[in-house]
Amino acid sequence: MATTHIPPASGTPATTAKGSPAPRRPWRVRGEDQRSAMGLAAPAMFLLSLFLIIPVILAFAMAFTNMRLISPNPPRFLGLDNFVRALFEDDVFRASLFNTFYFAAVVVPVQAGLGLILALLVNQKIKGRNIFRTIYFIPVVTSMVVVSILWRFMYQEDGLINSMISTITAGAVEGTAWLSNPATAMPAIMVLSIWQGVGFHMVIWLAGLQTIPQYLYEAAELDGTNRWQRFRYVTMPGLKPTMVFVLVTITIAAFALFVQIDVMTQGGPLDSTSTLVFYAVRKGYREQEMGYGAAISLIFFLLVLAVSLIQRYMTRDED
Repeated sequence: MATTHIPPASGTPATTAKGSPAPRRPWRVRGEDQRSAMGLAAPAMFLLSLFLIIPVILAFAMAFTNMRLISPNPPRFLGLDNFVRALFEDDVFRASLFNTFYFAAVVVPVQAGLGLILALLVNQKIKGRNIFRTIYFIPVVTSMVVVSILWRFMYQEDGLINSMISTITAGAVEGTAWLSNPATAMPAIMVLSIWQGVGFHMVIWLAGLQTIPQYLYEAAELDGTNRWQRFRYVTMPGLKPTMVFVLVTITIAAFALFVQIDVMTQGGPLDSTSTLVFYAVRKGYREQEMGYGAAISLIFFLLVLAVSLIQRYMTRDED
């Protein structure tokens, strides 16, 4: 039987013919929800705009000027001059670009691979595995500045590394001053960076391993597969989303290399450890060329964006 709608009196809620309250109008509910959501998001949006969006926009604008950190003259628009200077006239920029890609090309696969191996080991049902997980993760919670200072002492000519080499080889091999030699400075920083970050990625891989259903391994065993085949056809497909996350985060962290360089070598010797981020900070703040430093930062942003998109495309889920 059809119900008759009774118009509500002023100041009273709407009711139907059966006396039950009429449902609220959807548009009114959505409006209240949107206002509540905007109110909750407003503080975060304000801080995000103040400390991230506005500085990025200003940096993009400065990249096309000759702005200096302290100067009596107003900034002047230069067009693409800063980018032409960086790409075709600045040898230190090209060395920094090469060093950045060199560091990422070594650190990304090695750190991801070691993290996966450690995760597979500590995922086994062995006694004391929580102790191993803690030991591997300790470097992650240690400040990179502190770690860099300690390793700088270890890499000295009379430091711990060379003492160990001399002891193991019975004095047959003598080490070098690792951070003072252009051929060994960057590899030395790579070793430190891999050691410091591998524990974090071990935890990410471990979380991915524990999301793979156990019945898949049991079914694979019933099919007569060996350990390698279970890893190849069960573990790796199950870890694909984790692999994308790990590779993207390691790549971004590798491209953003700065603290180790700033503390240990200051870009030397002979610019053999200068990276794009370090060079942008050096030009922008230490040499006060804010416009040129912003242009280097913009180039760096575009490079990281391009590499991340390519990496994401190559590791996409074809299904």
